[in-house]
Amino acid sequence: MITSSKRTPLTFLVHATVLFLVIIWTIPTAGLFISSIRDKNQLSTSGWWTALSTSEQRHVARAHEPKAQVQEGDRFVIRGNLFEGSAGEITKFGSSSLRPDEFDVGTVAELKKGETLQVLENGDYAFSSPVPWKGSRGDRIFYTAEVPPRFTLENYREVLNSEGLGKSFINSLTVTIPATIIPILVAAFAAYALAWMRFPGRALLVAAVVGLLVVPLQMSLIPLLKTYNLIGDFFGVGSKTYVGIWLAHTGFGLPLAIYLLRNYIVGLPREIIESARVDGASDFDIFRKIVLPLSFPALASFAIFQFLWVWNDLLIAMVFLGNDADHIVLTGQLRELLGSRGGNWEILTASAFITIIIPLCVFFGLQRYLVRGLLAGSVK
Repeated sequence: MITSSKRTPLTFLVHATVLFLVIIWTIPTAGLFISSIRDKNQLSTSGWWTALSTSEQRHVARAHEPKAQVQEGDRFVIRGNLFEGSAGEITKFGSSSLRPDEFDVGTVAELKKGETLQVLENGDYAFSSPVPWKGSRGDRIFYTAEVPPRFTLENYREVLNSEGLGKSFINSLTVTIPATIIPILVAAFAAYALAWMRFPGRALLVAAVVGLLVVPLQMSLIPLLKTYNLIGDFFGVGSKTYVGIWLAHTGFGLPLAIYLLRNYIVGLPREIIESARVDGASDFDIFRKIVLPLSFPALASFAIFQFLWVWNDLLIAMVFLGNDADHIVLTGQLRELLGSRGGNWEILTASAFITIIIPLCVFFGLQRYLVRGLLAGSVK
């Protein structure tokens, strides 16, 4: 007997929602990647969705120096090419910034003192004068060109070859790995105690943990730094050390970690815990042999969130570590590459993809163990 199952409207709604979420995450990511491999001049003039079309750009170039002039008849001519090896097609040109597209391509433009300028479509130009050219610099040429799409890895080379990037990468790992492990270790014990151990004030502690979730990070950052500096002065520990940022990330990550793990652990079957206690197992044995293996999916999930948060953090790293070359993290180093005005979009897009390599490896690696932990927990 064959039975056919009909899909309910809720199923279609769930599928449509998942598809929508995939689209709104995929499109910006694809745009970021396309922008990271585009020429920086094209990136500054048009959006990534026009990457495969010809773009119109306005540029200014300087002609060759007067010593490059040659005499042709009774005139002195300076010749050259505006593109200098790159591709494009000139549409307009001019000799003044006030009128950069005054002349059509191929026109012999009459300038001052009998001088002329002609620019061809392929970028060849000719400055002509009835008297010899003087000075040490060539005149400027303003032109409008239609440039074909150009893709390059130069943006990635500039980021990877920047001084101090390797050191900042190691610094980020030094900060992120302990700042991910320490909160998980502390939160796992605390979550078990709040879920299965009976003691006075347990409900108040759970309420306090929930309340700490709504405390803004920026509001508690400076008081925390002052407290750490006072304690550090008492014990002779410097303020700009890795210990400080480990403790800061641990403190900011513990409320969420305890909340998530406690909600997961409290949902484990009560019969398993009670049977272990009847058999004489201590709380530490129950936690280590029963609760911890069954809670691996929740531990892996929080590890992903904590790692991503710490790896992408810039504010706490700047406060507790500073900008010196020995402690600056990867996000801080990439921020320095953007310049004082932050207008180097080609650096920003390339560095974004460089920074997500490690988080992607962590995510896919823990995802495999996450699925395995879910299946092991269901079997147990």
